[in-house]
Amino acid sequence: MAVDGVEEGLSFVDLSLAGREPWRIARRIRAARGAGAERPGVMLLGGFKSDMQGSKAAHLDAWAEREGRAFVRFDYSGHGESSGRFEDGTIGDWLAQSLAVLEASTRGPQILVGSSMGGWLALLMARRLVEQGRRPHALVLIAPAVDFTEELIWKNADDAIRRAILEEGAWMRRSPYSPEPTPITRRLIEEGRAHLMLEDVIRVNAPVHIMQGMRDEDVPYRHALRLMECLACDPVVLILVMEGDHRLSRSEDLAHLTATIEAL
Repeated sequence: MAVDGVEEGLSFVDLSLAGREPWRIARRIRAARGAGAERPGVMLLGGFKSDMQGSKAAHLDAWAEREGRAFVRFDYSGHGESSGRFEDGTIGDWLAQSLAVLEASTRGPQILVGSSMGGWLALLMARRLVEQGRRPHALVLIAPAVDFTEELIWKNADDAIRRAILEEGAWMRRSPYSPEPTPITRRLIEEGRAHLMLEDVIRVNAPVHIMQGMRDEDVPYRHALRLMECLACDPVVLILVMEGDHRLSRSEDLAHLTATIEAL
């Protein structure tokens, strides 16, 4: 259904990059209505091996419908309803797809909401926009896994894991969030090094709000503190959730998420 020229529901963005197989990136758009059209839109960037049907995506979609706010969610290649194999994906691929969805699906100022890996991608997107003389309206980062390929996987890997990645091409990582092991590929690790951010100042020229669980076993809260130091040139707020885990998908966490977006 089209609303003010925006096609709502499931649609696709076709994207081709040199040397890569073409992608069909699945997205779902909710158009702004009424007074919501005067407020910034919201774009959700999901986490590593998550999809746009998750609890945070569903909560934000229901909130956007209720409030008349523009909202975009999508699946990276190899995720959900998009084309491609998960094990072929890299940070650079998913960044290019995120930027393509932003350009093809949004109008006016946007609040980028990044969950886990999506927090890293949101910061990379903001940096790219700044380079173009643009900026996001604001960023909301949920357990942001910035530089996770290097800082949280490679640096914590033992010799056996590193051999599997380097010599066999992938290590099968088990996670309580997925019934199937996740392939951590050599390509993911090596290509991720072209996008590392935590060794320098990060400028996004916009307010940044970070939500971080203190019981997060995947992205320790000290990782968020290190990110805060890199973002010292921008207005940043860090909320540490004492009982929060990595997902931050309890009802109180989701309520805090929408309240943060509304405040921005």
